[in-house]
Amino acid sequence: MRALVTGGGGFLGRYVVEQLLARGDQVRVLGRRDYPDLTALGVECVRGDVADANIVSQACAGMDVVFHTAAIAGIWGRWEDFYQANVVGTENVVAGCHEHGVSRLVYTSSPSVTFDGTDQNGVGESVPYPTRWLAHYPRSKAIAEQYVLKANQPGKLLTCALRPHLIWGPRDQHLIPRLIERAKSGKLRIVGHGRNMVDMIYVENAAFAHLQAADALREGGKVCGKAYFLSQGEPVMCWVWINELLKLAKIPPLTRKISYRAAYAIGWLMEWGYRILGKYNSEPRMTRFLAAQLATNHYFNIAAARHDFGYAPKINTQEGMRRLAETL
Repeated sequence: MRALVTGGGGFLGRYVVEQLLARGDQVRVLGRRDYPDLTALGVECVRGDVADANIVSQACAGMDVVFHTAAIAGIWGRWEDFYQANVVGTENVVAGCHEHGVSRLVYTSSPSVTFDGTDQNGVGESVPYPTRWLAHYPRSKAIAEQYVLKANQPGKLLTCALRPHLIWGPRDQHLIPRLIERAKSGKLRIVGHGRNMVDMIYVENAAFAHLQAADALREGGKVCGKAYFLSQGEPVMCWVWINELLKLAKIPPLTRKISYRAAYAIGWLMEWGYRILGKYNSEPRMTRFLAAQLATNHYFNIAAARHDFGYAPKINTQEGMRRLAETL
């Protein structure tokens, strides 16, 4: 099939591209930079921003399916920036699909669209969107997710949304490098009691789930118009896993702690201070959202993804950690 991957030069997007190429699909990438390595693999690269409706429309022309992985992620920044990239960008992708008769759209969402700062213990897709938001990123992703799911129209455009949690693996330029940098500088602390359970997903599993969902998007199919949690299917103790990551990088384990209440209060103060000073181009060391993510349980029931499009982790956590260790 002919597939467009927005954000195809990014962490998850690049794995989606590689897996599409491996099975013989034609691939086009929309990204904000040039990617000579992808061009060398036969990928057509379109340079531009998803907030640019004209560029998005051009990128959608002639495609059978769009994988919309492009987004601005983060715990801090201006609402306008998140809105333009994550909401307007998604609206442009849907419009491009309609304009050029693209029949399928797989949207990369996030489990944080359901996170209200409290424990999530094995919740499924019936859990509602929260009524309050601790950061702009999950709010913007929730708006975009709802837009994509409402755009599902048999005979026109079939859509679904995937919510992979804590994507990790080789070539990650965000989660793991940040953990390592903060640990090396002595700025990382265990938040809360340190026994909170979280879900995560190895990047190749997340990418393969996107291909499975796209293949299952067909008239009358179970996947159409639905959102799905994705994970390894086996929650881990957050801080034990983080210490395992640090061990791979030959960094001593974390032992120092800060209470959830203290971290949350510090996050609130830092957000207030950064907002007063207009510091939106740098990120506070702590925010309310980050404190809550690091201290609470958030793991999910992935039975729907297993049942509706056959998702199952192809690479277990132990093998994923082995592969990651080879790159650190």
